[in-house]
Amino acid sequence: NQEISGCQNCALGASRTKFVFGVGDPNADLMLIGEAPGRDEDLRGEPFVGRAGQLLDKILAAIDLNRDEVFIANVLKCRPPNNRDPLPAEVEQCEPYLWHQIELIKPKLIVALGRIAAMTLLKVEDTLKNMRLQEYTYQGVDLRVTYHPAALLRNSNFKRPAWEDFQKIRDLYLAKRKGAGIGV
Repeated sequence: NQEISGCQNCALGASRTKFVFGVGDPNADLMLIGEAPGRDEDLRGEPFVGRAGQLLDKILAAIDLNRDEVFIANVLKCRPPNNRDPLPAEVEQCEPYLWHQIELIKPKLIVALGRIAAMTLLKVEDTLKNMRLQEYTYQGVDLRVTYHPAALLRNSNFKRPAWEDFQKIRDLYLAKRKGAGIGV
């Protein structure tokens, strides 16, 4: 985190308030990856602390998990202006940091929250609707795709499918922990 917090590889480095690396258990079996920091995250230097983060905490609690048991990161470590979608060049500059995080955490399950995170990890161009129905692996690690919590705040029609996704994610997570002999 300290090694890269001074990154200026793209214009976002100059406009950020704080570098947003990630938060949670560095030995987590479950890693959640979002798109980019928002205003609240930029101010606090921690991912998913605004309204979307509060919703994510509630979703995790509903599947008997909490933020301390997982690792949460974003594709981008700096906030794009006005919360716009990340530019391809910005994603390209931040990708090595994300890959390194995944290598360090060594999760057993990765959840891509939203289209940008999914396309970055999977290197595919597809709709979120199609991606969330598939089972993927990233470098041998199971990967699932679901809606970003911010999308659930904007469109309540996504809440039921997201809940179904998270129930499947919970079941897969528990099976992986049980298979690894980790107490649940």
